[in-house]
Amino acid sequence: MRQGERIPEGALSGVVVADFGRVLAGPYMTMLLADLGADVIKIERPGSGDDTRAWGPPFADGEATYFLGVNRNKRSIALDLTDEQDLETARAIVARADVLVENFRPGTMDRLGLGYEELRALNPGLIYCSVTGFGAAEGAHLPGYDLLVQAMGGLMSVTGEPDGQGTKAGVALVDVITGLHAGLGVLAALRHRERTGEGQRVEVSLLTSLLSALTNQASAYVGAGVVPQAMGNRHPSIAPYEVFEAKDRPLVLAVGNDRQFRILCDRLGRADLADDPRFATNTARVAHREELLGELAEPLARRTADEWFDELTTAGVPCGPINDLAAAFGLAERLGLEARVRIDDPCRDAPADQVANPIGLGATPPVYRTAPPRLGEHTEDLRAELGLPKR
Repeated sequence: MRQGERIPEGALSGVVVADFGRVLAGPYMTMLLADLGADVIKIERPGSGDDTRAWGPPFADGEATYFLGVNRNKRSIALDLTDEQDLETARAIVARADVLVENFRPGTMDRLGLGYEELRALNPGLIYCSVTGFGAAEGAHLPGYDLLVQAMGGLMSVTGEPDGQGTKAGVALVDVITGLHAGLGVLAALRHRERTGEGQRVEVSLLTSLLSALTNQASAYVGAGVVPQAMGNRHPSIAPYEVFEAKDRPLVLAVGNDRQFRILCDRLGRADLADDPRFATNTARVAHREELLGELAEPLARRTADEWFDELTTAGVPCGPINDLAAAFGLAERLGLEARVRIDDPCRDAPADQVANPIGLGATPPVYRTAPPRLGEHTEDLRAELGLPKR
C-alpha cells in the first residue's frame, strides 16, 4: 500500500492470529489469512527468527526469497519462549487472539506452557491450529520435513520414471497442501465459533494431507486394492495424456474424452485412428497405450509446439508446451491474470515484488498491505499495544 492510502477492509478484518508457525506449511497458511485481512502476529526466535530467513540463495535486497514468499502482511515480534517475561508477552498476545497456529513437534507447546488446554482456559474462544508431520500420537517423534513425507507418504512412488528411484515434486508441495487444509479448518472453526461462541482445536498432519491430496491414486488403493506405480508423465486412467515431442520441443496433450480424441486425430490427418477398435474409447486407448503412442508420434513431430498449441487449442483439444517459470508468469500476464504484485511499503526503501494471492473475491479481495517483516520489526509496537513496558 502507498503511504496515506486507505487500507480496505478484508473478509477477515478483525481476526487476530498468533502465528507460532515456522518454515512453510504454517506461514503459507497465515499469509493467506493475512492477505484476506487478518492481523497476523508472527512470533519468532530472537537473533535468528524463522529458519527460512537463512534459506538462500537466492536473496532479494539481502533477504531470503524463501522467507519473503510466505510472510507478507505480518507483524514480527521477537520472543524467547524460554524466558518468563517473553513467555508472558506471548500469552498476552494469545489472550487477545482469535486463532493460534503452531507447527512445533508435538508436546513442545505444552512444555512451554502454551498447550491447548492451558490456553483454552485463558481464552475460551481460541481456535488452536496444530500442524504436525505424522500426527501427535505414535508419529509424534518423526520430524515433519516435506521431503520425508513425500517419500513415506507415497508421493515419490508415483512420481518419476517407471525404472527410477522415485522423484520428489519440484516444490515442497506437501507443506503447501497442508497449509491449505489447515486454513480451511481454521475458517470452518471460525464459522462454528460465530454460531456458538466456542473455540476448538484444529489438527492437520502432513501425512494425512498428502494421502487426501493423492485423490485418484489413493482411491485406487483404498477402493480397489491397486498400488499405483510411477509412470513418468503418463496418466494411469487416461490416454493420450502425456508429453510428446513436437518438431522443436516437448508438447503436452491432455485428451480427456472421446470427442477430443476424434478432433485430435482429424487435425493430425489420422481420422482413421478414432474408429480403430483399439483406440475408439478411453478404456481401449489405455489398454493399447504403446500402440497409440506409436501412431501419434510421427504426425506430432511434423510441426512446432507453438503451431500445435494454436491449432489444437482452437479446435478444443487441451495441449501446451512445457514452460519454465519465466514463461509461466508471462502466460498469466498475457491472459490478464494477476500472478505478480508489487508492494509499496513505506517502511522499505524499494518496492517488494510478490507472487499474488490466487483467491478472487468480488467484495473483499486480497490486499497487499506490507512487505514481509524484518525480524522483530514490530516488537515494541506490539508491546505498547498490549500495555507492556519497553524492554
